[in-house]
Amino acid sequence: MAKDAKPADDGAETAPKKNKKLLIIILAVVLLLVLGGGGAAFMLLKKSDHEEGDEEVAEETAKPKKKEKKKDAHALPAFINLDPFTVNLVPETGDQYLQVALSLELEDIVEEPALKAVMPKIRNNITLLLSSKKASELMPKEGKEQLAESLRDEINSVIEPPKKNKKGELVMPEGPVKSVLFTSFIIQ
Repeated sequence: MAKDAKPADDGAETAPKKNKKLLIIILAVVLLLVLGGGGAAFMLLKKSDHEEGDEEVAEETAKPKKKEKKKDAHALPAFINLDPFTVNLVPETGDQYLQVALSLELEDIVEEPALKAVMPKIRNNITLLLSSKKASELMPKEGKEQLAESLRDEINSVIEPPKKNKKGELVMPEGPVKSVLFTSFIIQ
């Protein structure tokens, strides 16, 4: 019986050694695959970043005007919606009110934070401008177009104050706002 018990112990010792060796080999293969895949991904991403950077540098040095044109041609307009304004108009035949909702078209979305930083002043100036109008001035299409231009100039002057030229005249800046659009226009 002693002889039978001894071979059983030998078989038990060899099985765990084979399992440990197999487990170590599997882990080593998986580790090599992960490291190899990670290294390959890193090299591909690093290579594509350098190629894009090289193309940009080459475009900037060779043809800067074409890059600017492409940027303008593919750039989507940026719009900012303002809260509605309700103001009393200058009385002509009694009390009249104007309720208007505006959207501002910006040259570039990058200008939005600068615009929002001075929004209280912009809203104040818009309210003052709107309340200085008469209903008869705003009824025709030309009146609304002129109001839109005045609003655009007012908003741009808040962001970039007008400067005086050599003759002492105020020159309105271009500003980031390209146009003012009416999304609602009610006179009552």
